[in-house]
Amino acid sequence: MSDEMTPAERVMATFRKEKMDRIAIFHSGFSSRVGSELLGRESYSGGGINQWREASALWDGPEAHAEFVAKTTQDARDLARICHADLIRIAYWRMPTKPTTKIDDLTFLYGDPDGDYTVRQLDPVTELFQEIDKRDSRAPQTVDDLEPIVEASERGIENCTVSPSAFQAQMDAVEYFGPDYAIPGAGPGVAVSNRDALWLEAVAARPDLVERFLECQCVRSCARVEAQKDLPLDILMGGGDFCGKHGPNYSPAFFHKAMLPRLKRINDVAHKYGKYTVFASDGNLWPVADDLFDASGMDAFHEIDRLAGMDHWRLRERYPNLTCFGNISTITLHLGTKEDVIHECRDNAEAALQLGGVLCGVSNQVVPLAPIENVIAMIETLEEYH
Repeated sequence: MSDEMTPAERVMATFRKEKMDRIAIFHSGFSSRVGSELLGRESYSGGGINQWREASALWDGPEAHAEFVAKTTQDARDLARICHADLIRIAYWRMPTKPTTKIDDLTFLYGDPDGDYTVRQLDPVTELFQEIDKRDSRAPQTVDDLEPIVEASERGIENCTVSPSAFQAQMDAVEYFGPDYAIPGAGPGVAVSNRDALWLEAVAARPDLVERFLECQCVRSCARVEAQKDLPLDILMGGGDFCGKHGPNYSPAFFHKAMLPRLKRINDVAHKYGKYTVFASDGNLWPVADDLFDASGMDAFHEIDRLAGMDHWRLRERYPNLTCFGNISTITLHLGTKEDVIHECRDNAEAALQLGGVLCGVSNQVVPLAPIENVIAMIETLEEYH
Protein backbone atom coordinates (compact mmCIF):
# COMPACT_ATOMS: atom_id res chain seq x y z
CA MET A 1 0.00 0.00 0.00
CA SER A 2 2.69 2.52 0.93
CA ASP A 3 4.50 1.84 -2.37
CA GLU A 4 1.54 3.51 -4.05
CA MET A 5 1.58 6.52 -1.71
CA THR A 6 3.09 9.87 -2.59
CA PRO A 7 5.78 11.20 -0.23
CA ALA A 8 3.25 13.60 1.30
CA GLU A 9 0.80 10.75 1.89
CA ARG A 10 3.53 8.72 3.60
CA VAL A 11 4.30 11.63 5.92
CA MET A 12 0.66 12.14 6.83
CA ALA A 13 0.20 8.40 7.40
CA THR A 14 3.16 8.57 9.78
CA PHE A 15 1.44 11.32 11.77
CA ARG A 16 -1.73 9.20 11.86
CA LYS A 17 0.39 6.30 13.26
CA GLU A 18 -0.52 4.00 10.40
CA LYS A 19 1.85 1.09 9.92
CA MET A 20 3.34 0.93 6.43
CA ASP A 21 5.74 -1.33 4.58
CA ARG A 22 7.89 1.64 3.54
CA ILE A 23 9.30 4.48 5.65
CA ALA A 24 8.97 8.25 5.34
CA ILE A 25 12.15 10.36 5.55
CA PHE A 26 13.08 13.77 6.89
CA HIS A 27 16.63 15.00 7.52
CA SER A 28 17.31 18.05 9.69
CA GLY A 29 19.99 19.34 7.37
CA PHE A 30 23.52 19.22 6.05
CA SER A 31 26.58 21.35 6.66
CA SER A 32 27.98 23.14 3.64
CA ARG A 33 30.96 20.79 3.27
CA VAL A 34 28.80 17.67 3.38
CA GLY A 35 26.18 19.27 1.15
CA SER A 36 28.89 20.18 -1.35
CA GLU A 37 30.13 16.60 -1.50
CA LEU A 38 26.60 15.33 -2.04
CA LEU A 39 25.78 17.87 -4.75
CA GLY A 40 29.18 17.92 -6.45
CA ARG A 41 29.35 21.71 -6.18
CA GLU A 42 29.61 24.34 -3.46
CA SER A 43 26.45 23.97 -1.41
CA TYR A 44 24.80 27.06 0.04
CA SER A 45 23.62 25.09 3.05
CA GLY A 46 24.75 24.76 6.66
CA GLY A 47 24.57 27.13 9.60
CA GLY A 48 26.95 29.98 10.31
CA ILE A 49 28.72 29.65 6.98
CA ASN A 50 25.48 30.43 5.18
CA GLN A 51 25.01 33.51 7.37
CA TRP A 52 28.55 34.59 6.43
CA ARG A 53 27.71 34.04 2.75
CA GLU A 54 24.70 36.29 3.12
CA ALA A 55 26.79 38.94 4.87
CA SER A 56 29.28 38.80 2.00
CA ALA A 57 26.52 38.98 -0.59
CA LEU A 58 24.82 41.93 1.09
CA TRP A 59 28.17 43.71 1.24
CA ASP A 60 28.66 43.14 -2.50
CA GLY A 61 25.28 44.63 -3.41
CA PRO A 62 21.69 43.77 -4.39
CA GLU A 63 22.62 41.66 -7.41
CA ALA A 64 25.01 39.51 -5.39
CA HIS A 65 22.41 39.12 -2.65
CA ALA A 66 19.72 38.05 -5.11
CA GLU A 67 22.16 35.46 -6.46
CA PHE A 68 22.81 34.19 -2.92
CA VAL A 69 19.08 33.82 -2.21
CA ALA A 70 18.53 31.93 -5.46
CA LYS A 71 21.46 29.58 -4.79
CA THR A 72 20.62 28.76 -1.18
CA THR A 73 16.97 28.16 -2.09
CA GLN A 74 17.87 25.81 -4.93
CA ASP A 75 20.51 23.97 -2.91
CA ALA A 76 18.05 23.28 -0.10
CA ARG A 77 15.66 21.82 -2.64
CA ASP A 78 18.36 19.75 -4.35
CA LEU A 79 19.64 18.34 -1.05
CA ALA A 80 16.11 17.29 -0.12
CA ARG A 81 15.85 15.46 -3.44
CA ILE A 82 19.24 13.77 -3.21
CA CYS A 83 18.55 12.38 0.27
CA HIS A 84 15.07 11.18 -0.79
CA ALA A 85 13.19 13.34 1.73
CA ASP A 86 9.40 13.08 1.92
CA LEU A 87 9.08 16.08 4.25
CA ILE A 88 11.18 18.90 2.81
CA ARG A 89 13.59 21.26 4.54
CA ILE A 90 13.10 24.32 2.35
CA ALA A 91 15.82 26.67 3.65
CA TYR A 92 19.07 26.95 5.58
CA TRP A 93 20.29 29.55 8.06
CA ARG A 94 19.98 33.18 7.03
CA MET A 95 21.11 36.52 8.45
CA PRO A 96 19.63 39.21 6.20
CA THR A 97 21.24 42.18 7.97
CA LYS A 98 23.83 44.13 5.99
CA PRO A 99 27.09 44.56 7.92
CA THR A 100 28.43 48.04 8.54
CA THR A 101 32.09 47.21 7.94
CA LYS A 102 33.98 44.45 6.17
CA ILE A 103 37.10 43.87 8.26
CA ASP A 104 38.44 41.07 6.06
CA ASP A 105 37.02 38.26 3.92
CA LEU A 106 35.95 36.27 6.99
CA THR A 107 35.06 39.08 9.40
CA PHE A 108 32.25 41.64 9.49
CA LEU A 109 31.18 44.33 11.94
CA TYR A 110 27.52 45.05 12.60
CA GLY A 111 26.39 48.26 14.27
CA ASP A 112 28.30 51.44 15.06
CA PRO A 113 32.11 51.11 15.11
CA ASP A 114 32.23 54.07 17.52
CA GLY A 115 29.29 52.89 19.62
CA ASP A 116 27.55 49.56 20.10
CA TYR A 117 28.62 46.86 17.69
CA THR A 118 29.12 43.13 17.15
CA VAL A 119 31.97 41.57 15.20
CA ARG A 120 31.43 38.12 13.67
CA GLN A 121 34.06 35.91 12.08
CA LEU A 122 33.74 32.69 10.07
CA ASP A 123 35.70 29.61 11.10
CA PRO A 124 35.89 27.70 7.78
CA VAL A 125 36.53 24.37 9.53
CA THR A 126 33.59 24.38 11.95
CA GLU A 127 31.48 26.60 9.65
CA LEU A 128 30.53 28.77 12.65
CA PHE A 129 30.03 32.52 12.18
CA GLN A 130 30.60 33.55 15.76
CA GLU A 131 30.86 36.74 17.78
CA ILE A 132 34.52 37.53 18.46
CA ASP A 133 34.01 41.04 19.82
CA LYS A 134 31.08 43.07 21.10
CA ARG A 135 30.25 46.37 22.75
CA ASP A 136 26.69 46.84 24.00
CA SER A 137 26.06 49.64 26.42
CA ARG A 138 22.38 48.65 26.59
CA ALA A 139 22.99 44.99 27.47
CA PRO A 140 21.13 43.95 30.63
CA GLN A 141 23.45 43.36 33.56
CA THR A 142 20.94 42.22 36.16
CA VAL A 143 17.64 40.37 36.11
CA ASP A 144 15.76 43.62 36.70
CA ASP A 145 17.29 44.99 33.49
CA LEU A 146 15.21 42.44 31.59
CA GLU A 147 11.99 44.26 32.46
CA PRO A 148 12.27 46.91 29.69
CA ILE A 149 12.87 44.10 27.18
CA VAL A 150 9.70 42.37 28.34
CA GLU A 151 7.73 45.61 28.28
CA ALA A 152 8.85 46.30 24.71
CA SER A 153 7.83 42.78 23.72
CA GLU A 154 4.42 43.29 25.32
CA ARG A 155 3.92 46.50 23.37
CA GLY A 156 4.87 44.59 20.24
CA ILE A 157 2.08 42.05 20.59
CA GLU A 158 -0.74 44.57 20.98
CA ASN A 159 -3.19 43.73 18.18
CA CYS A 160 -0.75 41.04 17.03
CA THR A 161 -1.56 39.61 13.59
CA VAL A 162 0.53 37.81 11.00
CA SER A 163 -0.17 37.93 7.28
CA PRO A 164 -0.24 34.75 5.19
CA SER A 165 2.22 36.56 2.93
CA ALA A 166 4.86 35.94 5.62
CA PHE A 167 4.95 32.34 4.37
CA GLN A 168 5.83 33.08 0.77
CA ALA A 169 8.96 30.89 0.93
CA GLN A 170 6.84 27.94 2.02
CA MET A 171 4.31 28.59 -0.74
CA ASP A 172 7.11 28.85 -3.31
CA ALA A 173 8.26 25.41 -2.15
CA VAL A 174 4.70 24.07 -2.47
CA GLU A 175 4.62 25.32 -6.06
CA TYR A 176 8.09 23.91 -6.82
CA PHE A 177 7.57 20.43 -5.36
CA GLY A 178 3.87 20.16 -6.09
CA PRO A 179 1.31 18.29 -3.96
CA ASP A 180 3.31 15.06 -3.85
CA TYR A 181 5.70 16.33 -1.14
CA ALA A 182 5.05 17.63 2.38
CA ILE A 183 6.17 21.20 3.09
CA PRO A 184 6.36 22.30 6.74
CA GLY A 185 5.04 25.55 8.12
CA ALA A 186 5.96 27.49 11.27
CA GLY A 187 4.84 26.11 14.62
CA PRO A 188 5.23 26.71 18.36
CA GLY A 189 8.14 28.95 19.32
CA VAL A 190 8.13 29.24 23.11
CA ALA A 191 11.32 28.81 25.14
CA VAL A 192 13.51 30.27 27.86
CA SER A 193 16.84 30.80 26.13
CA ASN A 194 19.47 28.32 27.23
CA ARG A 195 22.17 30.59 25.79
CA ASP A 196 21.60 33.49 28.16
CA ALA A 197 22.40 32.88 31.81
CA LEU A 198 20.50 36.01 32.85
CA TRP A 199 17.17 34.59 31.66
CA LEU A 200 17.86 31.33 33.45
CA GLU A 201 18.66 33.31 36.59
CA ALA A 202 15.37 35.13 36.13
CA VAL A 203 13.48 31.82 36.24
CA ALA A 204 14.50 31.64 39.90
CA ALA A 205 14.60 35.34 40.82
CA ARG A 206 11.77 36.81 38.68
CA PRO A 207 9.60 33.98 37.33
CA ASP A 208 6.80 36.51 36.78
CA LEU A 209 9.01 38.36 34.31
CA VAL A 210 9.89 35.20 32.42
CA GLU A 211 6.24 34.20 32.24
CA ARG A 212 5.33 37.56 30.74
CA PHE A 213 8.01 37.06 28.10
CA LEU A 214 6.80 33.54 27.36
CA GLU A 215 3.28 34.91 27.02
CA CYS A 216 4.51 37.26 24.28
CA GLN A 217 6.05 34.30 22.47
CA CYS A 218 2.81 32.35 22.85
CA VAL A 219 0.70 35.16 21.38
CA ARG A 220 3.02 35.44 18.39
CA SER A 221 3.00 31.68 17.87
CA CYS A 222 -0.79 31.59 17.91
CA ALA A 223 -0.89 34.43 15.39
CA ARG A 224 1.49 32.54 13.09
CA VAL A 225 -0.71 29.47 13.27
CA GLU A 226 -3.81 31.55 12.51
CA ALA A 227 -2.07 33.01 9.46
CA GLN A 228 -1.48 29.51 8.07
CA LYS A 229 -4.97 28.17 8.65
CA ASP A 230 -5.90 28.20 4.93
CA LEU A 231 -2.43 27.37 3.57
CA PRO A 232 -1.50 23.82 2.49
CA LEU A 233 1.01 23.55 5.34
CA ASP A 234 -0.24 20.78 7.59
CA ILE A 235 2.87 20.21 9.73
CA LEU A 236 3.94 23.20 11.82
CA MET A 237 7.50 22.88 13.06
CA GLY A 238 8.82 24.85 16.01
CA GLY A 239 10.39 24.38 19.43
CA GLY A 240 13.25 25.85 21.40
CA ASP A 241 16.35 24.27 22.92
CA PHE A 242 16.16 24.14 26.72
CA CYS A 243 17.87 20.90 27.72
CA GLY A 244 21.33 19.43 28.12
CA LYS A 245 22.29 15.79 28.36
CA HIS A 246 21.38 15.74 32.08
CA GLY A 247 17.97 17.35 31.70
CA PRO A 248 16.27 20.76 31.41
CA ASN A 249 18.15 23.95 32.26
CA TYR A 250 15.38 24.92 34.67
CA SER A 251 13.03 22.98 36.91
CA PRO A 252 10.25 20.71 35.64
CA ALA A 253 7.99 22.59 38.05
CA PHE A 254 8.58 25.83 36.15
CA PHE A 255 7.98 24.04 32.84
CA HIS A 256 4.67 22.75 34.20
CA LYS A 257 3.59 26.19 35.40
CA ALA A 258 4.87 28.44 32.64
CA MET A 259 5.45 26.39 29.48
CA LEU A 260 2.73 23.75 29.55
CA PRO A 261 -0.35 26.02 29.43
CA ARG A 262 1.13 28.13 26.65
CA LEU A 263 2.13 25.18 24.52
CA LYS A 264 -1.35 23.76 25.01
CA ARG A 265 -2.91 27.01 23.78
CA ILE A 266 -0.80 26.98 20.63
CA ASN A 267 -1.58 23.32 19.98
CA ASP A 268 -5.30 23.90 20.52
CA VAL A 269 -5.27 26.64 17.85
CA ALA A 270 -3.35 24.41 15.44
CA HIS A 271 -5.65 21.46 16.01
CA LYS A 272 -8.69 23.65 15.42
CA TYR A 273 -7.45 24.06 11.86
CA GLY A 274 -6.41 20.44 11.39
CA LYS A 275 -2.67 21.12 11.71
CA TYR A 276 -0.02 18.97 13.38
CA THR A 277 2.56 20.58 15.69
CA VAL A 278 6.23 19.64 16.15
CA PHE A 279 8.54 20.65 19.03
CA ALA A 280 12.31 20.43 18.59
CA SER A 281 14.97 20.38 21.30
CA ASP A 282 18.23 18.57 21.88
CA GLY A 283 19.07 17.00 25.21
CA ASN A 284 17.31 14.88 27.83
CA LEU A 285 13.64 15.85 27.95
CA TRP A 286 12.44 12.94 30.08
CA PRO A 287 11.89 15.08 33.23
CA VAL A 288 9.23 17.11 31.37
CA ALA A 289 8.12 14.44 28.92
CA ASP A 290 4.65 13.88 30.38
CA ASP A 291 3.86 17.57 30.11
CA LEU A 292 5.45 18.16 26.71
CA PHE A 293 4.47 14.98 24.88
CA ASP A 294 1.13 14.25 26.49
CA ALA A 295 -0.60 17.01 28.45
CA SER A 296 0.29 19.79 26.00
CA GLY A 297 -1.21 18.00 23.01
CA MET A 298 2.05 18.24 21.06
CA ASP A 299 1.90 15.98 18.02
CA ALA A 300 5.58 15.34 17.32
CA PHE A 301 9.10 15.53 18.76
CA HIS A 302 12.07 16.53 16.62
CA GLU A 303 15.85 16.46 17.30
CA ILE A 304 15.56 13.28 19.37
CA ASP A 305 18.94 13.10 21.10
CA ARG A 306 19.90 9.42 21.26
CA LEU A 307 23.07 10.06 23.26
CA ALA A 308 21.11 12.01 25.89
CA GLY A 309 18.85 9.03 26.47
CA MET A 310 15.95 9.98 24.19
CA ASP A 311 14.89 6.88 22.31
CA HIS A 312 12.16 6.50 19.69
CA TRP A 313 11.20 2.99 20.86
CA ARG A 314 10.61 4.16 24.45
CA LEU A 315 8.93 7.37 23.34
CA ARG A 316 6.48 5.64 21.03
CA GLU A 317 5.65 3.03 23.69
CA ARG A 318 5.07 5.59 26.44
CA TYR A 319 3.34 8.21 24.26
CA PRO A 320 1.32 6.38 21.59
CA ASN A 321 -0.01 9.64 20.15
CA LEU A 322 3.48 11.09 19.59
CA THR A 323 5.23 11.13 16.22
CA CYS A 324 9.02 10.86 16.49
CA PHE A 325 11.42 12.52 14.06
CA GLY A 326 14.74 10.81 13.45
CA ASN A 327 16.99 9.41 16.19
CA ILE A 328 20.04 8.90 13.96
CA SER A 329 22.76 10.74 15.89
CA THR A 330 24.94 13.40 14.29
CA ILE A 331 27.70 12.30 16.65
CA THR A 332 27.52 8.77 15.26
CA LEU A 333 27.72 10.19 11.73
CA HIS A 334 30.72 12.28 12.76
CA LEU A 335 32.70 9.90 14.98
CA GLY A 336 31.23 6.44 14.41
CA THR A 337 32.15 3.79 11.93
CA LYS A 338 30.18 3.07 8.79
CA GLU A 339 28.83 -0.02 10.58
CA ASP A 340 27.68 2.13 13.52
CA VAL A 341 25.79 4.38 11.13
CA ILE A 342 24.14 1.49 9.34
CA HIS A 343 23.09 -0.02 12.69
CA GLU A 344 21.39 3.21 13.81
CA CYS A 345 19.69 3.63 10.45
CA ARG A 346 18.31 0.11 10.55
CA ASP A 347 17.13 0.63 14.12
CA ASN A 348 15.42 3.85 13.03
CA ALA A 349 13.73 2.20 10.06
CA GLU A 350 12.64 -0.89 12.00
CA ALA A 351 10.99 1.31 14.62
CA ALA A 352 9.10 3.10 11.86
CA LEU A 353 7.92 -0.15 10.29
CA GLN A 354 7.04 -1.95 13.52
CA LEU A 355 5.54 0.90 15.52
CA GLY A 356 4.39 3.48 12.99
CA GLY A 357 4.67 7.12 13.94
CA VAL A 358 8.41 7.44 13.23
CA LEU A 359 9.75 9.77 10.53
CA CYS A 360 13.25 8.49 9.76
CA GLY A 361 16.37 10.63 9.48
CA VAL A 362 19.20 12.41 11.20
CA SER A 363 18.14 14.23 14.35
CA ASN A 364 20.22 17.37 13.83
CA GLN A 365 22.36 18.99 11.15
CA VAL A 366 25.17 16.78 9.81
CA VAL A 367 28.38 18.51 10.91
CA PRO A 368 31.17 19.59 8.52
CA LEU A 369 33.70 16.95 9.60
CA ALA A 370 31.35 13.99 9.24
CA PRO A 371 32.95 11.50 6.81
CA ILE A 372 31.06 11.54 3.54
CA GLU A 373 31.17 7.72 3.54
CA ASN A 374 29.05 7.73 6.69
CA VAL A 375 26.57 10.18 5.21
CA ILE A 376 26.20 8.14 2.04
CA ALA A 377 25.79 4.99 4.15
CA MET A 378 22.90 6.70 5.98
CA ILE A 379 21.19 7.76 2.78
CA GLU A 380 21.63 4.37 1.09
CA THR A 381 20.57 2.34 4.14
CA LEU A 382 17.36 4.33 4.65
CA GLU A 383 16.62 4.07 0.93
CA GLU A 384 16.50 0.26 1.32
CA TYR A 385 13.36 0.78 3.44
CA HIS A 386 11.93 3.71 1.47
